[in-house]
Amino acid sequence: MKRIILASGSPRRKEIFKSLNIEFEIIKSSYDEILENDVFSYDKIENLAYNKALAVAKTVNEPALVVGADTVVVSDNQILGKPKDRADAFNMLKKLSGKEHFVVTSICVIETPNMHTKTNSTTSYVEFENLTDDLINYYIDEFKPFDKAGSYGIQELPQGFVKHINGSFENIVGLCSKSLTDLLKQFKH
Repeated sequence: MKRIILASGSPRRKEIFKSLNIEFEIIKSSYDEILENDVFSYDKIENLAYNKALAVAKTVNEPALVVGADTVVVSDNQILGKPKDRADAFNMLKKLSGKEHFVVTSICVIETPNMHTKTNSTTSYVEFENLTDDLINYYIDEFKPFDKAGSYGIQELPQGFVKHINGSFENIVGLCSKSLTDLLKQFKH
């Protein structure tokens, strides 16, 4: 079995990898994910996942599968990234209140040393309840979601936030295990 490398420091992705009983190691990607604008497209997110994986794949000399991923929250075709500060987090959650939005995680696997690449994206839909300012402030104060796209982590939201989810819960957390295993199977020789 080839070495499998997760090109991410995300504790949530690490937990999903562990739950699959995949032997892997982590080499955090040095790729600086900067979006030129916040208009959503699958190509844009898949490109981020690819560049994260590529930054690590270039440093690996023996046969390995390098996995890069990127997750975005999208509302009104606008990407909601990680909040800049508390006010930004509040405004994002207020924007999502009472509406459906979607979460896309793109996964890219690069096989070294030949740099053969496969990418896929998974989309899940989340509808929030109408959130009170008090509930939003409580969530921000207690969970400090400043490292999370869209200013929230689905796995930690208190009761009263989520009205409905359609699609993979793990995808919203940051990595759909079925998409990952399907991609990895394509590299078995």
